[in-house]
Amino acid sequence: MQEIIIKNLEDIKAVENSSNGNTFNVKSVITNDIADKCHVDFVEVPPKNFAYGYHYHEVNEEIFYIIKGEAEVRTESGIKHLKQGDMICFPANKSGAHVISNPSETEKLVYIDFGTTELPDVVHFPDAKAGMTVAKSGIYNFSE
Repeated sequence: MQEIIIKNLEDIKAVENSSNGNTFNVKSVITNDIADKCHVDFVEVPPKNFAYGYHYHEVNEEIFYIIKGEAEVRTESGIKHLKQGDMICFPANKSGAHVISNPSETEKLVYIDFGTTELPDVVHFPDAKAGMTVAKSGIYNFSE
């Protein structure tokens, strides 16, 4: 990052992510093209949906802060229940494996996803027995 950044969340367009009937929206506030060492996303998860998939990073750490709603976070050590105001931190190793879901029937889950963005990083998806290497030159998928 070369200079101070000021953004208004209302000015950021949400990007819908959809797969197999599951949807969630991401408003990327701080991206890799703006900052070299971190990212910040606001994530909105409709009732009974989840964000991303069960995964862990070898290099980058993540922190989630719950703004609105309740969440269930599947981790290697079991399900963690979070509410508004809670924060959860994921280390960069297998014990940091996670997926966040919205158990509510009616209320949207909104959280901030903060993380480091060191490259290259290796991301593992244990349920899919697959992963990807994220490098400056691109994303490279692999099977485990």
